[in-house]
Amino acid sequence: MYDTSDIRKGLKVLLDGNPFTVVEFQFIKPGKGAAFTRTKFKNLLTGAVIERNIRSGEKLEPANVEDRSMQYLYREGEDLVFMDEKSFEQVQVRADMIGDAAGLMKDNLPCQVLFFNERPVDVQLPTFVFLEVTASEPGVRGDTSGNVTKQATVETGATIAVPLFINIGDTVRIDTRTLEYVERINKK
Repeated sequence: MYDTSDIRKGLKVLLDGNPFTVVEFQFIKPGKGAAFTRTKFKNLLTGAVIERNIRSGEKLEPANVEDRSMQYLYREGEDLVFMDEKSFEQVQVRADMIGDAAGLMKDNLPCQVLFFNERPVDVQLPTFVFLEVTASEPGVRGDTSGNVTKQATVETGATIAVPLFINIGDTVRIDTRTLEYVERINKK
């Protein structure tokens, strides 16, 4: 059992029979009355966010979750297929569980998959992926005042905004949390 002093961002707990993760928390000591922790929880099954006040001394039940290192293999319709790196067991995960970042996934990408009662509930991609630009309009000379970007298509088919100096064949680093261009790794 977790105590209120154990509450931290990312903690996995069981509330009303469902697994939740702590998104945000704040310890509050009012001038009058008992101290409590105002906490925002995200449901790992539905994605809904709830807010609860946890009184000091209250206990929280740990969620029966397991984090496994898996490798993304391929897309099958609306599902993504992952393989456990130890047992080689394959698991299908809905692409909407990952969101827009699913467009940045290429074959053999290592990921962390969170399981609740042997069912995948969350996928954590690496913070950055390195992808080659396959299509992009050429940058026009003179359009360089300010922070000007253009659209580019990467090898997975996703479209991202990149600076004007990026060309077809360049490899770029992309942040999977924000889906934004970070830097050019090498140019062709």
